[in-house]
This record gives sequence, C-alpha cells and structure tokens, in this order.
Amino acid sequence: MAASRVASKVVICGVGLIGGSFALAVKSALAGRRDAPSVRVVGMGRTRVPLEQALQLGAIDEIGADWPSALKDADLVLLGMPVGQMAPVMQAIAPHLEPRTLVTDGGSTKSDVVAAARAAFGDKIHQFVPGHPIAGAEKSGVAAARADLYHGKRVVLTPLPENTPAAVKAIRAVWEVCGAKVSELAPDEHDRVFAAVSHLPHLLAFALVHGLAGRDNADQLFSFAAGGFRDFTRIASSHPEMWRDICLANRKALLKELDAYLAELLRTRVLLAGADSAGLEAMFATARARRDAWLDSLQPVGE
Repeated sequence: MAASRVASKVVICGVGLIGGSFALAVKSALAGRRDAPSVRVVGMGRTRVPLEQALQLGAIDEIGADWPSALKDADLVLLGMPVGQMAPVMQAIAPHLEPRTLVTDGGSTKSDVVAAARAAFGDKIHQFVPGHPIAGAEKSGVAAARADLYHGKRVVLTPLPENTPAAVKAIRAVWEVCGAKVSELAPDEHDRVFAAVSHLPHLLAFALVHGLAGRDNADQLFSFAAGGFRDFTRIASSHPEMWRDICLANRKALLKELDAYLAELLRTRVLLAGADSAGLEAMFATARARRDAWLDSLQPVGE
C-alpha cells in the first residue's frame, strides 16, 4: 500500500488497548517516511481521564469536543469500545458522517455489530467495514497500548455486500500498515469460529478462577498455584465489561460450544473414573499433537 493512501485524519472512539495501539502503530509506521502523509488522531470517549492519558502518551493528538467537529474531514473512524457500547455511538456519529469517511471497528463479535450498524447508518452502511483484530491482551486501557501490538497478528474483516471493493481495500491497507495479516470471513461464520477458539477459553478461565475464589480454602489454593495455573488462567485478567458484552452478544454460538465442551468433560470423567490409563493417554497424546502442529503453523517460514 502506498503511504499516500493512509488516512490523514483518524478518529478513534474508545482509546484503550485496541484503539490506542492502532493509533500508535499507524504513527510509528509512517514516522520518518518522506512520502507519508501527516496523520492527525482525534480521540473520543465516555470519560475525560482516559483521553487525557492517551494525549499524554502520544496515542492521540487532540481530544474531540463533539462529533460534528471530530468527524469533519475525517478519513477513518475506528470504534474501539466494547461491543455493548457500539449501538449508541453509531447512532451518534451517523448524522455527521461525510461521504469520504470510512468506519471500522475492533469488536470481537460481528453479527450484533453489523445489525447495530445497519440500524444506525441506514443508507450509509456501505461506509462501514466491520473488523476484528486478533491481538488482545489480558491488560486493558491505553497504558497497555503498544505500537507493535498488531505486528504479525491476524485481523479479520467481515465485509458487507454494500461495501465497495475500494472501501474494503482501504481498511485492509490500514491494518497492513500496522503490521497485521488480514483475512476475511462472513459475520456469522466469524462468530461461530471465535466462539470456539476465543470466547469459550475466556469463559472457562473466568469460571475456573471464580470457582476457586469462592472456596473456603481459596487463600491456600492460590498460595500453591504456579506456572500451569498462571498459563491456563492468564486471560481471566481480561477486561470484565468487555468480555461480559462479548459473551452475551455471541451467546447462541457460545452456548453450543459450551455444551460441546461439557460433553467432552463427561467423556474425560468416564475415562478418569474408570482408571482408563490407555484412554487418557490417547486423549492427551491427540491433544498435544494437534496443539504442537498449531504452534508450528504460527512460526514464520525460516525460523
């Protein structure tokens, strides 16, 4: 992508980990490039303190006073807030979207976000290209933002029938400038896939820690927890509000995955109760082989 095609005015609503890292990544990628445009990042959000922090950290260049002024001459809007907050924000920005402005998002669910966008944007829906950067971390907030968060990570776009090829290409190009590898899925397919490989693991991690925390000997249990527990439960340190919204938004697909996992746990219990050493070892071996193959697929060629 030529640098001249990168947006020169970017508005980020929700300048936390995702939005802040996006801003830092774009600025870092263009810094020192003679052919690069001057990018100005405007931050918007629910409360003032995080925006002031983002300004101090250099993630944004100014705090928007209101939507009419923030969106004036904007090339791109990134919605970086939890998915449960997107509908009212979309309603607020829709009247002020200029024809040149593209909108994308960083939400972890897509069917609900697309439905909200259709209701809010109406005949401007072609300007909204849904997206999902697969680059979260257990820590949230702009203080956790990093310019390299998206390097080598996957971003999934879920284009709409109304999107023009040029609009999709432009959003793809901006993410690629951030160092991301961009893929495409249909919104409902996206939600089924991520219910299995992202939303369910988070739900399980939260549930395990919550269950142990409620026991009478919780302090003793946590005092002996070590590396395995830390690795398994790392994502239980994720943002509770964000994951509440994700789980509720994708609950239909997530319930199916939870039911499938409960069935797998019952099969495992049968093996354990029956002292079936061969069955347990076979299950463990299959799981290890599949996980190792997945890890190998993540390594860049030549490493």
